[in-house]
Amino acid sequence: MTPKGWEVASLNDCVLPNAPICYGILMPGQHCAGGVPVVKVRDIFDGRIDESDLLFTHPSIDGAYKRSRLAAGDLLITIRGTTGRVAFTPSTLAGANITQDTARIRVKGGTSSDFVYFALQSEQAQQQIALHTIGQAVKGINIRDVRRLTFPIPKKEDEQRAIARALSDVDAVLAGLDRLIAKKRDLKQAAMQQLLTGQTRMPGFTGKWKVMSLGELFEFSGGYAASRDELSSEGHRYLHYGDIHGSSKTSIDTTLDAQDIPRLDVSLKQVSPDSLLHHGDVVFVDASEDDEGTTKHVVVSNQEGHPFIAGLHTIVAKPRTADLTHEYRHYCFQTEAVRKQFLFYAVGTKVSGISKTNIAKVFLPIPSTNEQVEIASMLTDMESELAALHSRRDKTRALKQAMMQELLTGRIRLI
Repeated sequence: MTPKGWEVASLNDCVLPNAPICYGILMPGQHCAGGVPVVKVRDIFDGRIDESDLLFTHPSIDGAYKRSRLAAGDLLITIRGTTGRVAFTPSTLAGANITQDTARIRVKGGTSSDFVYFALQSEQAQQQIALHTIGQAVKGINIRDVRRLTFPIPKKEDEQRAIARALSDVDAVLAGLDRLIAKKRDLKQAAMQQLLTGQTRMPGFTGKWKVMSLGELFEFSGGYAASRDELSSEGHRYLHYGDIHGSSKTSIDTTLDAQDIPRLDVSLKQVSPDSLLHHGDVVFVDASEDDEGTTKHVVVSNQEGHPFIAGLHTIVAKPRTADLTHEYRHYCFQTEAVRKQFLFYAVGTKVSGISKTNIAKVFLPIPSTNEQVEIASMLTDMESELAALHSRRDKTRALKQAMMQELLTGRIRLI
């Protein structure tokens, strides 16, 4: 059902007759000076094209692929691999080319390219793309099916533009929030490097910091081995090393995060007491496929004393002393100096790992407990500000989705 003044159009109905929807070159580009830049699937995300890692075709083959050359304002949609991403071509990429995994859409006059851009991101269009996507190792959608994608569209271009402007305004808000989040994240990282190394001191603190090894601060033990297939919603809380790798947080709360923590149905008599996690314990992963994951860890908040089992491929660090406050532990392992020490002691090629013996050799600079409290408080405030911005961005994204559903179907009309 379409409202009065609207029609159902195919994507092919919206393009210039002399510039049909097409995919790009059949060979991958190269880093070749003097060639034409080539836009790949992974260059397209969040409605834009990342120009930082473009490939270039050899000049000798450029003439064979003129039909898929880009003009400023062309729409691109990914058709293989990650299908359905859409972006505009900026003026800086006029004359560039695309790979066979991407299709070019050149919208005709009398139709708003901005409206088509949002229509292709709508739930209805994305469902059609998913329906026609086929393949096993590499999934893709046939170019004929791309041309047949349909969506409702106002007959008058003025109404198309009005809808696109409303959605573009929300996109501008989202872009502003993304920039602010990136700025605040960078500020927090800079503050951590300064405050956690003593390069910048909290007001009123001047005393010299001591340096202690993790072996002096913690006793180390391993976890209880269980596969992901053995986990369910029944039994005791279980910390799988994959959940540490997959989390962006450096803490886990047995109460607040209870719904997200898997369970293992096992008798506690079978579990070593050293593998049971208590409030203030730190759990490191002992293996990682990349450098970034080498220092992945979580600080355990378990004030209610729930049975919580450390899993396979984890190193449990239980405090020996009171030199580190609970709050400070959330941040002190995140400095570049600590990361470099972990990388130094990590061994392996495809998978790098660190042992309990080597992790004990890592050193930390440690301020007084009072200064630790002040540092942790400042960093916690910065984290809370970031969390509030993330929440605001999520709500704005949800608002945009709701607006798209109403405006792109004509259920709500703009005056």
